[in-house]
Amino acid sequence: MAYAHTSPALPVSAHPMANPGYGKRLTDDENPCGEADFAHLPRRAAELASLIDRLPEGSAMGYKTLAATHPVHGQQACRSALNELTDAGHLRLVKEHLTLEDSSMRWVTRTYWSRIRRSDAWWAEFVRRVHGVDFTVLGRAGLARVGEADETDEPAPAPAPSSSEAYGVLARLGRTEPRMTLSAADCAALEPLAAEWLARGATHNHLTQALTAGLPSPVHSPAAIARTRLENKMPPTSTTGTVRARVNKIVMMCGGCEADETTTKLTNGLCAACREELDREPEGDDTWPPVGYVPDTFRAAPVEYVVNHHFRADEARIAAGLPLRGRG
Repeated sequence: MAYAHTSPALPVSAHPMANPGYGKRLTDDENPCGEADFAHLPRRAAELASLIDRLPEGSAMGYKTLAATHPVHGQQACRSALNELTDAGHLRLVKEHLTLEDSSMRWVTRTYWSRIRRSDAWWAEFVRRVHGVDFTVLGRAGLARVGEADETDEPAPAPAPSSSEAYGVLARLGRTEPRMTLSAADCAALEPLAAEWLARGATHNHLTQALTAGLPSPVHSPAAIARTRLENKMPPTSTTGTVRARVNKIVMMCGGCEADETTTKLTNGLCAACREELDREPEGDDTWPPVGYVPDTFRAAPVEYVVNHHFRADEARIAAGLPLRGRG
C-alpha cells in the first residue's frame, strides 16, 4: 500500500545542520510539492521523504540524526527508509573532491535530494554535469544551465546569481516554515531583494533561516515580514569569509554502506549487499507488528512454571520449619 504525505506536520525547525559544505543538497529547481509526490512509496519511506523534502539545504542527513528528529521511526527504520528512497530514485550519496579558492583541497560527502523520482541514467548525467562547477557562484539552480560545459580543466565562468535562483529560495520558504508560504506575486516582488542577498554571498540556507527563524505568533502577512527582514538584515557587501569551491572530481557512493563506485558496482544507488538486505527486509511499518501480536514478555507464564514455582516455595518453607501457605 502506498501513502501520500502521511505526516505533513513533521517538525523541521529544530533539525540540526551538517558541517558547512556537507549535508542535504538539491538537484534542480522543481515544481512546488504536491500531495501525490510520494504516493508510490511505502508508508515509512513516504513519511521520511515528507520530512526530508522540507529540510533546508545543508541539513544533516544521517539516519541517526533523522531518527532523533522523526517522531515515530527509530534508527534502523530510518536507515532502511533511506535505502528505499535511494532505490526509488529520490536520493544519491556522493563524495565531491573540491578545490578551494586558496588552492587547498578536501573531500565532502553530500546527499542529493530530488522530489521527483529519477532514473539511474538521470543521476549519472547529473553527476557528469556537477564536475567542474563552482557551486558558490552558481548555486544549485545553476546546474540546469551548465549543460555541456566544463569538459576541460579550465575553471567554469562565474556569472552573477540569477533572479530565478532567488525566486526559487522564496518559493520554497513554505516547505521549511508553512507560515511563511508566499504567493507567486509575493515571490516576484521580493525577488530583487533576495537576489541581492545571494550576490553578497548569502547561501540558500542562510537566506531561508533569516526569513523563517523567530517568527511572531500569529503570522498575519508573510510577505510583509519577508520584506522587512530582507531590507533590515541585508548582509554587507564584503565577501570576506565566503569560500568558493570548484568540484574537480565526484564519486557516487552506496546509500547504505557508503562504498564508492570505484570499488563496487552500484545499481539504483545501492551495492549488491545493501540491495540484498533491502529486498530481504519486510516493509516494517506496513506489515509489522501483525494484528493481534503480543510480545513474549507480555504473555502469561506457562502453567508448569507456576506449579513448579509453588512447589519450590513449599520446599523452602518446610526446610525453614515454617507452615505452608494456604492457596485458597
